[in-house]
Amino acid sequence: MIEDAAASSFRQYLTIARLLAGQLDFQSAIRTVAQEIAQIIPHDHMDVCIIAPGSTFHTAYESGLETDWSKRPPALIENSPLRALLEGQTDSFITADASLDPRFHFEGSFCDPIHEHGLKSRLHVALKVHGETIGALSFSSLTVDHYGPRDLARAQSIGDLLAPYFYAIRAAEQAKQSAIVEAAARVREEALRQGAARLTELLEAERQRIGMDLHDQTLGDLTRFAKRLERLSLLPSVPGQDLKPLFRSLQQSMQDLRQIIEQARPSVLQLFGLVDAIENHLERSTRDSGLSMTWGLKDGSDGESGRLPANVAIALFRIAQEAINNAIRHSQADHIAVALTRNDDALTLAISDNGIGIGGGKTETNIGSGLENMRVRARLIGARFFCGGRNGKTYVRVTLPIAQEEKTP
Repeated sequence: MIEDAAASSFRQYLTIARLLAGQLDFQSAIRTVAQEIAQIIPHDHMDVCIIAPGSTFHTAYESGLETDWSKRPPALIENSPLRALLEGQTDSFITADASLDPRFHFEGSFCDPIHEHGLKSRLHVALKVHGETIGALSFSSLTVDHYGPRDLARAQSIGDLLAPYFYAIRAAEQAKQSAIVEAAARVREEALRQGAARLTELLEAERQRIGMDLHDQTLGDLTRFAKRLERLSLLPSVPGQDLKPLFRSLQQSMQDLRQIIEQARPSVLQLFGLVDAIENHLERSTRDSGLSMTWGLKDGSDGESGRLPANVAIALFRIAQEAINNAIRHSQADHIAVALTRNDDALTLAISDNGIGIGGGKTETNIGSGLENMRVRARLIGARFFCGGRNGKTYVRVTLPIAQEEKTP
């Protein structure tokens, strides 16, 4: 009879080992073997806590009753009711009534599921590989004093069987996560490399544009002034009416030169911040365009726009500047709206107009490298860029993720 019981238990352990083979994640492994384990150790709730390698966090996987232990993200070991087991202070323990056992109830302990689901008798064993505790296997019953030494011995045998499989799954997940992180890092590095190369090209193109503007416009104006002054210097006297056109031309040339400098250096941004810089550019650009155009700016960033790093603020200003200029030059709109908004994890800059839209004549070819320039700037600060149309409006939208530490006052 004893031999038959031993043979039956051996077959059950072999079945558990066979069912575990091929399981690639913790939850699937637990659910696959739960029914077979229940024949060895009856339970209302079973869970496995796995410690993240090299960390102070653990994750729970359950079978039977679903509790908040598995619904929470990785939790601190120090707040676990099983912290003595997970920290290696003991290899196992049994309790007759978990709702009364002080080992589960201490300051900071997340023991709510014990009360919420009426868990009474509990049995816990450490999962160990090469002497290292990688987690814990737990059984719970709704009946008081349900488990004894015999159940503990069986649980330890099951734990010894499960531990190597869970260790392998943990190692595989760690390797997969490392591969994902490494691949993401390579993608980011390549994107930054390409973005930097593209930005270098754009900066060189911008330098050439400024040089051409100075040559074709400012230098041309100065040349004409010099010739006029040379002719006037030959006269015995210069009438005032002859100086007035020269004075007006000089004023216009100064205005043109100021505009070239303003496009090359966002001084308002440096002095007053992103919102004021965008507002100043909106006001000046619509005024100087000579068009009948209105504009509006709404700052719903909750002060986040004023806390941005300098390089991020400059990139957002340049994107807004380019979008506003494109709207004025190409959209045939009579209103431009700019909005800065913030939600829990992102800051969004949106520029819209009520013009003819990108599909209505304002193509990427028409506006040169403007859209690509904006995309590159957004990519280099880790922001998402969108340009499109909806409900008769054209949108340029940049969404910048906000790190948790940046949001904390």
